[in-house]
Amino acid sequence: MNITRFISRRYLFSRKHVSLISVLTSISIAGITLGTALLIIILSVFNGFFDVIRGFLLSFDPDIRIEMNEANSMTFDPALINRIQDHPEVVQVAPYVEGKAMLISKGNQNDVVIVRGIERSSHIRISDLEQSVQSGVFDLSVQNGRPGLVISNTFSNQYGLGAGDEIVLLSAAGMRRAITQFSAPRVSRFQVRGSYNIQQIIDDDIAYINLEAAQRLFNMQNEITGLDLQLTDTDRAGQVKEELQQLLGPDYRLQSWYDLQKPLYDVMYLEKWGSYLILMIIVLVAALNIVGSLTMIVIQKKKDIGVLISMGMTSKKIKQIFISQGIQIGIIGCGIGGVLGVFTAWLQQEYGLVKLTSSFIIDAYPVSIQPLDIVLVVGGSLILCLAASWYPATRAAAVEPADAVRGE
Repeated sequence: MNITRFISRRYLFSRKHVSLISVLTSISIAGITLGTALLIIILSVFNGFFDVIRGFLLSFDPDIRIEMNEANSMTFDPALINRIQDHPEVVQVAPYVEGKAMLISKGNQNDVVIVRGIERSSHIRISDLEQSVQSGVFDLSVQNGRPGLVISNTFSNQYGLGAGDEIVLLSAAGMRRAITQFSAPRVSRFQVRGSYNIQQIIDDDIAYINLEAAQRLFNMQNEITGLDLQLTDTDRAGQVKEELQQLLGPDYRLQSWYDLQKPLYDVMYLEKWGSYLILMIIVLVAALNIVGSLTMIVIQKKKDIGVLISMGMTSKKIKQIFISQGIQIGIIGCGIGGVLGVFTAWLQQEYGLVKLTSSFIIDAYPVSIQPLDIVLVVGGSLILCLAASWYPATRAAAVEPADAVRGE
């Protein structure tokens, strides 16, 4: 056994008598255990909420969105779509047209809505939309001279719209033309085919119509607003975005799912790592106890330290003894706290022990355990323990053997 580890363990965990030093050591271990466990649990809960929020947002957002940098629309180019689909990570490319329009329903009720024109065969979230239809069907085809329209359940309830009702859509550009040119605005009539209900974080209610009908509504002819991409792995969207940006050039603006909701995701990351720094204060307090307990050992065992130095032990070895004591306290605390934190988070993940209110979108606190978080928590705690042992170790290494032996 290494002599420095043997001596450090002997003085740190001696059971001959209970002293203030052993009490402080126990408090240090308990503090590090508590801080480590809480950090792992809290970070896992933040990860769980992040995954839940991202899941809801990805019900509407693509993995990558492609638009033009200097224009509101782009030419519908099948050759461009084929180039993008040649990328091995790209599963689906879906053109879309999007804009705001005035919706006029029965009784002349009107409101501004976001209208999105899609190709039903290529839309990347079509399965989610079809499964979320609560009344009617997800049908955008032309029937009896009227193209189909599917609206949100919230909008349907607000204006009393149901399957078979006819509504009028008037684009913002059409209204502007009517006002400036003193002409009658061109209106487009649609038939409501169904309403959908998808849990969502943002309040934008989207009305879906066929891509060609949207091009006529917004007078875009052979143009589209952009392209939505679905990838084999959503988490690789950032890397694929960079590769496609090099392929397409600077005229195109590419946004990953993170970029589309960047303010919200940034706030969630800020809250997570802010909580990490705040909770590390618990570990810091425990580390300060390490400073106190090891400094008291230096004072109490000053004579023994002098004897060791006089017998030929170098100052470097003396320093290593006290650093080893700090590391051992950290390893014990981090080990117990890490196991306790991971086990508690696993119980919540598997069994949902801590419930949320019934009005929330999920029934229990979500948890996602990430190995990187565990490494950061345990590593950060051990670094604090190592730093806390540095001052007592330096003080012990500076003991003069002659003074120590004389008891001065």
